[in-house]
Amino acid sequence: MAFESLSDKFQNVFKDLRGKGRLDEDDVKAALKEVKIALLEADVNFKVVKQFVRTVQERAVGQDVMNSLTPGQMVIKIVNQELISLMGSETTELAIKPGNDTTVVLMCGLQGAGKTTTVAKIGGKLKAKGKSPLLVACDVYRPAAIKQLQVNGEKMGLPVFSMGENQNPVNIAKAAIEHAKKNGNNVVLLDTAGRLHIDDDMMRELEAIKKAVTVDQTVLVVDAMTGQDAVNVANTFAERIGIDGVILTKLDGDTRGGAALSIRAVTGRPILYVGMGEKLSDLEQFYPERMASRILGMGDVLSLIDKAEQMNIDDEKAREMERKLRKAEFDFNDYLEQMQQMKQMGGIQELLAMLPGANTKKLGDLSGSDEALKRAESIIYSMTKEERANPAIINISRKQRIAKGAGVDVAEVNRLMKQYEQGKKMMKQMSGMMSGKGRRRGGFKLPFGL
Repeated sequence: MAFESLSDKFQNVFKDLRGKGRLDEDDVKAALKEVKIALLEADVNFKVVKQFVRTVQERAVGQDVMNSLTPGQMVIKIVNQELISLMGSETTELAIKPGNDTTVVLMCGLQGAGKTTTVAKIGGKLKAKGKSPLLVACDVYRPAAIKQLQVNGEKMGLPVFSMGENQNPVNIAKAAIEHAKKNGNNVVLLDTAGRLHIDDDMMRELEAIKKAVTVDQTVLVVDAMTGQDAVNVANTFAERIGIDGVILTKLDGDTRGGAALSIRAVTGRPILYVGMGEKLSDLEQFYPERMASRILGMGDVLSLIDKAEQMNIDDEKAREMERKLRKAEFDFNDYLEQMQQMKQMGGIQELLAMLPGANTKKLGDLSGSDEALKRAESIIYSMTKEERANPAIINISRKQRIAKGAGVDVAEVNRLMKQYEQGKKMMKQMSGMMSGKGRRRGGFKLPFGL
């Protein structure tokens, strides 16, 4: 997961600061030296790091901080505020015209960044908000690009406009806008061609489209896995054709996350969304304050609540689950239901990473990978109704039968039993933590009885 290494290093630095009763200027400088190294290793732009550390140091060595009762906490607060400022302070929405006025959005980016998939994801989000998007296939060069957009559009229930491969993208854009106006589509998403690298042909084509039609928003899609290259690409596009915002893809992968911390400072353009998976639903609004909270290991409860609310979980079921957890009546039927909900919300590790103080490194196979969850589901489905309702009766012979039915080793069954017990305890603890004031909105409860 992005920022995991950076978050670990930050927490180690701040642990030392919290342990000191008072701080002097040398303590702050030593801590910020470690912060600087951590940011550079996360592939954050050098100039951005230099300015960030300078700003934090100037604020942190002030008298109000040094003379406070908890100077370590004050320094952490300053770092949090500066991280938020670095990433844009406020959440920026994709600017869409109100009513039925047509908004034309030019989607651009290099090949392999996930642009075509992102076009469908954006279309799905706009559709959910009551808009009527039209996806437009302007990439006439990459093999199967048009087909990919059509398949994704069909999955999202969105119309796709195409004129085939042997057409000029400028003419396609013009015709698509006319088609949208005639058919009541109030958002036109132009999926333009990407290249393996930035070249003049690519830029000239984008410039030609923007000259031929009125583009309301130009959105750049960049691959977060490419680190500083993503920042350089964003800067080039911003200078050459002008962009209104950036979408970072693959932020769920093994990326150091430096692009997310650098793009706003380098280009002056906001991050609009982040791609957190390959599913067409895996696109999240970018919230600078929530991302800063995750980086500093303080969790992201609001995003967790958002995920839960999107699932429309029945309130009565949530209350029943909470009752079971509090009375330790949680069984494998409940565990199976919770695993299925976890999969829909992104996996166990991703969700627990949003909780303050949750140590995901101690969870082992509770990482929520699709493969691990599928094996666990198979094992539970191989249990009898009695065994699911009363796991305590599962002895060695029963485990052997369950393992055979699920096509796994007995060790896998033992591992699931252990995870079940750990999960049961953890969910009960979270239930207590999350039942406090300010952890619910409108009386809604998270799944797992939280």
